[in-house]
Amino acid sequence: MRLNENIALSAPQVLLVPYDPHHVPRYHEWMEDPAIREATASDRLTLAEEYENQTSWREAPDKLTFIICEPLMPHDGTSEDLGTDYAETVVAGEADSPGRMIGDVNLFLTPWDGDDGEEQGQGKAYVNAEIDIMIADPRHRGRGLGRATLTAFLLFIRSHLDGILAEYAGASSEDANGNGSSTPELKDVVAKINAGNQSSIKLFKSMGFSQRGGVNYFGEIEMVLEGLGVKEGKVGEELAGTAATSECFYDRSRLKE
Repeated sequence: MRLNENIALSAPQVLLVPYDPHHVPRYHEWMEDPAIREATASDRLTLAEEYENQTSWREAPDKLTFIICEPLMPHDGTSEDLGTDYAETVVAGEADSPGRMIGDVNLFLTPWDGDDGEEQGQGKAYVNAEIDIMIADPRHRGRGLGRATLTAFLLFIRSHLDGILAEYAGASSEDANGNGSSTPELKDVVAKINAGNQSSIKLFKSMGFSQRGGVNYFGEIEMVLEGLGVKEGKVGEELAGTAATSECFYDRSRLKE
């Protein structure tokens, strides 16, 4: 997705940056671990294929991705005037160097098919948003960084929801359900978690997600968050009160060719 191409999210415990080519070698190292591939239901790819994957994720209108990094230090950001609307700038290649990368967080948009018995609104399409998070570096697990990341990510989704859905629908002249109507609305946010992953289940429950149904064929349960797209709703108010997150300009000017 292009919407976050130049935006980094700075929170007290984490920094989220758009997934760029200079992140790929470290990401590829993570995905060489069979345990991580199993946990993320991922295929093993060559380095060249990982680069292709990064490009496709940037261009795909149904995928939103950030790389999770260690939080900004005083020298990582600069307040110099770069002609942007952001008060702070994150320097690509420095604030998100390989040694500071922790994992990634993703959003996948798919058409809502109304399986739960509800009907589509007249002339309106809906989408589901599936979210997943990976803390790949074992040194950073169990430190609350998953919660910090999820909070910042959900706040970003909520504040940019109109743009996210517009980019998704703008992939063609028709909306997500092919009926040619307006931009779709968000139905709910879903996380599919291995039923044995109690720490992840606990995390999502603490963020307002609730379990829907039982364990599926793949040994997963669905944790669902409703109301994220409701303006001035309870979910948004609770998120806004959890932690300070600021949007920063992601400056690539110092990256080596």
